[in-house]
Amino acid sequence: MKRHQYRPDALIEVLHTAQELFGHLEPELLLDIAHSLRLPPSQVYGVATFYHFFSLEPKGAHTGVVCMGTACYVKGAAQLLSALEQKAGIQAGETTADRQFSLMTARCLGACGIAPAVVFDDQLEGHQTADTVCDRLHACLSATE
Repeated sequence: MKRHQYRPDALIEVLHTAQELFGHLEPELLLDIAHSLRLPPSQVYGVATFYHFFSLEPKGAHTGVVCMGTACYVKGAAQLLSALEQKAGIQAGETTADRQFSLMTARCLGACGIAPAVVFDDQLEGHQTADTVCDRLHACLSATE
């Protein structure tokens, strides 16, 4: 915050830095940021919950983000999400009990030409099927065993 001179317009940069440092954005941290930047807590919370790359809960060792944008949805993103939810035993927005995998959705990843797209551990993968995402999930989870 000091680097950005406590400017309210630096909120997104401050949230990024805070998440890098702490792993996720706890409510107390959001309140501290709001106070330091002289912003209403509702505005800070609103920004933190609007963007998919911010997390209010600790994420798993591995992450999967299914794009739910129009092109991806039309090409089967809902089926990909359903397959991952079933295989991992969690719903979108949740983390497995062993903290090995977090499943999320995004409004759009900007990868419409390779729809349906999924991001596994920060790696964008296009033209996915239910089988390929389940195989990728299995590979992620096997790598940590």
